[in-house]
Amino acid sequence: MLDQVNLQQTVTKEEYKKQGKDLKPALSALQQPLKKAKLPVIILFEGWGAAGKGSLISSLILNFDPRGFQVHSISAPEEREKRRPVLWRHWLDLPEQGIISVLDRSWYQEVSVTRLEQNLADSSAIRRMADINSFEHLLTDGGYLILKFFLHIGKEEQKARFDRLEQSKNTAWRVTEVDRRRNRQYDKYYKVYDEMLEYTNTEYAPWHVVSATHRRSATLEIYRTVLDRVQSALKQREEKAVHLTPAPGVILPGDFPLVSMPKLADVRLNEKLGKEKYKEELDVLQERLGELHSKLYRKRVPVIIAYEGWDAAGKGGNIRRVAKALDPRGYEVVPIAAPSQQEAARHYLWRFWRKLPKDGHIAIFDRTWYGRVLVERIEGFTPPEDWQRAYREINDFERQLNDWGAVVIKFWLQIDKDEQLKRFQNRQNTPSKQWKITDEDWRNREKWDQYEIAVNDMLQYTSTEFAPWHIIPSQDKNFGRIQTLQIITNAIQQRLDSNEKQNK
Repeated sequence: MLDQVNLQQTVTKEEYKKQGKDLKPALSALQQPLKKAKLPVIILFEGWGAAGKGSLISSLILNFDPRGFQVHSISAPEEREKRRPVLWRHWLDLPEQGIISVLDRSWYQEVSVTRLEQNLADSSAIRRMADINSFEHLLTDGGYLILKFFLHIGKEEQKARFDRLEQSKNTAWRVTEVDRRRNRQYDKYYKVYDEMLEYTNTEYAPWHVVSATHRRSATLEIYRTVLDRVQSALKQREEKAVHLTPAPGVILPGDFPLVSMPKLADVRLNEKLGKEKYKEELDVLQERLGELHSKLYRKRVPVIIAYEGWDAAGKGGNIRRVAKALDPRGYEVVPIAAPSQQEAARHYLWRFWRKLPKDGHIAIFDRTWYGRVLVERIEGFTPPEDWQRAYREINDFERQLNDWGAVVIKFWLQIDKDEQLKRFQNRQNTPSKQWKITDEDWRNREKWDQYEIAVNDMLQYTSTEFAPWHIIPSQDKNFGRIQTLQIITNAIQQRLDSNEKQNK
């Protein structure tokens, strides 16, 4: 893509003023309709050192009300960021609906300069670029507009700019030995940048490669592109609201290795465990899990345990038996309720990315991202096209967690309808337990059959080899608790053994 750019492109001062006179107020007028349409916009800038990212960003944002945009300068990851998935820190900066986020560098650092300077294997770089494509596809499907600018200058032009900066004491600090080395190795970086641009130039998030040799022409090109893309996105939203298209009605879970799962109706619920046997096995398994937790911390292996299940199926008690075995400094229980206003204004996975554990730590989710294909589906909170697409999005999310090195363990706690009624009545008739039962629980119970269909779909389409579902018979709580502890300890031990073999 870089060889197609005319680096000598320029405009006269007069033409710049003439075009700018029309473009600037048009850009300023974008923010109100953008806010009204709840359109979140990400504008990211990549490019060569000294290509003018700072000055061009400054020129662009001067056209906007500062209350409607945020600027993020992305540098090398800090230690705490290195202990989480590569894209974790970029998820944190996602803008709310109706807000513009301007990025001075972005997630593309991981597959450009970092790739070259940390000798990242080609296979790893390609996998990361594929993850970026998935990330951007996820966001654009979720309503985000992504504009990507790469500022291009030639080798001699870059060297000349470094020379000019070094001539002044006030700007000499901006030129480092790393900058000079990159200029000397311009051809190597050119190849890496070009491959990055080609691989990640997609229909939903295309690159705009801008000749930055002459600032005036670069500024106008950026102005025009932002204006055209935002106006086009706003128009598409209006047309979509007027001409609603029916959902495809087909669930496509993506190209992931799926594991066959039984229907809920076929799960045996008559398993029981006596009190003495339960206590004996509980002590052994908790002791073993405590030992494994120490090894996880030492080996820096993250663990994510996800709990779903019927209301009153025993998730809370089950989680407590797991947590009792863990060092409190190394785990967090994350209770998931309806999204807050801040969470609802972003992509539905945003709040879950924020709660991912550091490597060596454990996160236990009491309800999860599967609300997208359960409660949001049944209650009509999410359009069919969105929850149908979520199976693929969730599979990809969990695949990235697995690639990061996390052990992902998912439980569905199963009871029958009669057992649920008995537990509801017990809660209602016991003063110390009345806080556990709500009107919403009873409403959900009336939709049992609808939820059973949704759960069966969830199990069928999201039980993968890297993140399989485990259906836990919880008619007898003691049996269910022991089974989950066995699965957790076995999964952790298998991962530790596998990692040890790979490192030999």
